[in-house]
Amino acid sequence: MISSKKTRLFPILSLFLVGVICMASAPRAGAEEKPLPDRMVSMAVEYPSVEIPPDENVSMNVIFYNKGRSDENVDVWISRLPDRWTARLKTYRFAVSAIHVPSDDSKTLTFEATPDEHIPEGDYTFRIEAKTPDGRFHMAQDVTITIKKKKEGVKETKGVKLTTSYPVLKGPSDGEFEFSVEVDSKLEEDSIFDLFAEGPDGWTVNFKPAYESKFISSLRIKANQSQTVAVQVKPPASAQEGEYPVKIRVSANDAKAEAKLMVVLTGTYDIEVGTASGLLSLDAKQGKTSSVSFYVKNTGSAVNNQISFMSFKPENWKVEFDPESIDAIEPGDLKQVDVKITPYEDALVGDYSVSLKINGEKVSKNMEFRVSVKASSRWAWIGIAIIVCVIALLTVIFRKLGRR
Repeated sequence: MISSKKTRLFPILSLFLVGVICMASAPRAGAEEKPLPDRMVSMAVEYPSVEIPPDENVSMNVIFYNKGRSDENVDVWISRLPDRWTARLKTYRFAVSAIHVPSDDSKTLTFEATPDEHIPEGDYTFRIEAKTPDGRFHMAQDVTITIKKKKEGVKETKGVKLTTSYPVLKGPSDGEFEFSVEVDSKLEEDSIFDLFAEGPDGWTVNFKPAYESKFISSLRIKANQSQTVAVQVKPPASAQEGEYPVKIRVSANDAKAEAKLMVVLTGTYDIEVGTASGLLSLDAKQGKTSSVSFYVKNTGSAVNNQISFMSFKPENWKVEFDPESIDAIEPGDLKQVDVKITPYEDALVGDYSVSLKINGEKVSKNMEFRVSVKASSRWAWIGIAIIVCVIALLTVIFRKLGRR
């Protein structure tokens, strides 16, 4: 009989567990994503305006975004082509006149433009247009290419080209900087390129493959291909604020190229907090305000701005700061801050912890005060009065009993 009950109970328990799992795995109402519109297509050019020397060509991405619920086919063409230029839209190998973009996805084409020899300096504007076959979405984007001759004294590259999207990086003196540099080989055969770097005295400069941690001193690149290399730059701890150039060079036989990178140091950010006596404790009474002071010192080499304060206290306690914030502290300077701590009026006698957090620019420090809540002197006098009354009462009682 018991076995039969268990047999009937098993399917019920199984269904219950399945229901619980489904409820747990179902998305919560608050976490639902915003529904996609029926159709939404847009186009963007990676670099709407570029500057090149007369003997270079241009290659950039044209990105198509489909934020709608349905897949889209998009026709694309170059509607404006300046004289003395050839241009096309392509994938890796093929010229393209249309592209398929899946729902909630993006696809990329390459815009490639080549000038004629001896083209004069100036601005040349191209227009890329695209539309869906039904004409619902019609997009256009201009690309301006400026032809500008190289300055005299600039060393020509031969057989290889170095490019970086961010040649200037800015940060604190104790930071580490990493440039992404594309090495583009113009050679007709596979080659090994040696890597060289020249930084300020005491600085460390290393080359790394993209997205890897090992250091390298050479790079193998296939014919007419390119690779991205990371240049890691670390200043010494004693480096001061200022601009510091870093030169890099690649070479393979007669093919050579140089590039100049720049690190802008803004100084270090650090603060020191404490009390003049070094003590982090104070006495307080229920419902009464006690004060303590601490200092904030800028021990970095950069100005520390917008310093604010936070407190973590027992329930129903009050903590106030004077001043409530500090606009700025110069390197080496310090500011004094007064803290007013008011225990809850019904707080029990004992020791409590009040933590303070000092938030500076790119740095924060914590302090913890031990607050000893003492009984009010009023209660001491009340206790004495009670004792006196008890003694007096006992004296009266003893006298009456003695007479009997």
